[in-house]
Amino acid sequence: MLTGSGPNNPVAIAPMDVFNQQLIQNVHPPNWTNPTPTGRYNLVVIGAGTAGLVTSAVAAALGAKVALIERHLMGGDCLNVGCVPSKAMIRASRAWAAVKHSRHFGLAGANDTRADFGTAMERMRKLRARISHVDSAHRYTSLGVDVFIGEGRFAGPRMITVGDTTLQFSKAVICTGARAAAPSVPGLEQAGYLTNETVFSLTQLPPRLAIIGAGPIGCEMAQSFARFGSLVCLIERSTHILPREDADAAHIVQRQMENDGVLFAFDATITRVVVRGQEKVVQYDRNGEHHEFVADEILIGVGRAPNVDALALETVGVDYDGLSGVQVNNRLQTTNPAIYAAGDVCFPLKFTHAADAMAQIVIQNALFPHPFGLGYAKTDSLIIPWATYTDPELAHVGLSAADAQKKGIATDTFTFQLNEVDRAILDGEDEGFARIHVKKGTDIIVGATIVAAHAGDMISECTLAMKGGLGLSTISGTIHPYPTQAEVIRKVANVWRKTTLTENKKQWLRTLFAWTR
Repeated sequence: MLTGSGPNNPVAIAPMDVFNQQLIQNVHPPNWTNPTPTGRYNLVVIGAGTAGLVTSAVAAALGAKVALIERHLMGGDCLNVGCVPSKAMIRASRAWAAVKHSRHFGLAGANDTRADFGTAMERMRKLRARISHVDSAHRYTSLGVDVFIGEGRFAGPRMITVGDTTLQFSKAVICTGARAAAPSVPGLEQAGYLTNETVFSLTQLPPRLAIIGAGPIGCEMAQSFARFGSLVCLIERSTHILPREDADAAHIVQRQMENDGVLFAFDATITRVVVRGQEKVVQYDRNGEHHEFVADEILIGVGRAPNVDALALETVGVDYDGLSGVQVNNRLQTTNPAIYAAGDVCFPLKFTHAADAMAQIVIQNALFPHPFGLGYAKTDSLIIPWATYTDPELAHVGLSAADAQKKGIATDTFTFQLNEVDRAILDGEDEGFARIHVKKGTDIIVGATIVAAHAGDMISECTLAMKGGLGLSTISGTIHPYPTQAEVIRKVANVWRKTTLTENKKQWLRTLFAWTR
């Protein structure tokens, strides 16, 4: 399990092989010596996750005097216990699944290949260590940032302490992120459980795995572990996986997960976890009946809590709560005008790319203040896509049809199925669709959903169109290489274009063509 430590003590991370030793040397150097502050900093950043790293690097590149404080692991969740290790696991599980289904591509006997979960996890640790240099303390020092390893705590209107050292600042930014939170279930603490912060330390495959929560983390891990060979039961209070997504889109992903062997318990309320010898029994009620799943491990895939407790925010007039985190306005300014926040600690969309975008806003607003509040960068203008990296992937940007209806925005919706896209058929990846919502009677895109093997890559075309004010007419008129799965987006635009050919236009054209024969 990952644990914090002082600036001169290594962080506990398992297993301590050569790759994790390399990781620690980069993101929490055991013998790190904090610099001696010289004068006031333009910017002091607490937290070296994505938001803090981007804020620090950009500010230093602009010539600002910057300090960056991290008590745990530089790189934050994304590098250490989030995006990087999970996607490495997902890639390995996809390779395993490809081998299992390789007979469809003429590879007879491929199913005899020996599977080794420990090797897959070692690969993950190796790649994570390789990437960790980018977020390392030494690299950020070379960028001109004063890196402090230790607990950052506000000590006065313009002061932050790290151990016995006091840092003075003109502006400060809170980027402390969020941590996994577990539901209050009797017996859960006693039984023990995994979260995203501990699951990547596994070296042996759990034969039976109960996962609580069918959001993105729960679904990604459920499918991966099932493909590795675990018997996985995904327990969810809602009626289907990925509750915030379109139900038909989520159903396509759910069907594939079922094909991979994942068991589902929907409309389920967990009542208790009981330990029986080496087994962990998850008991739950569903449709008026009592059920249980016997597991070797339990993974919590729901709930995040902001990291605000140790910052002494009360001393500097920064409002916060334990659920939504630090309170900010749309300029990411806290209730203390000299202090800003960015990333998971203050924002509902807890994505690495959202944290990156917020860091850019903080830089502009904190370092380049505008008179009378005019010209500030604001979170209102952010168009933030997201993707769940199951197989197939499910990606979304903007409004859903339900969102638009709640906002009183009338829309037209256009959908095109992947089973009519040549490349998807040839790849054997024709389960899915692309769906785009436009303002009614126009081609102006307000939202899009894509379910496809590469949806996370494909959604950027829709995001760019929305950001640039480009409509479906532009996409329809843009040449896409053939054959690609991304061609489905142009085919959606072509569906829209056909609707512009009204009956009156058709009659006019018939008259024109008859006259010109």
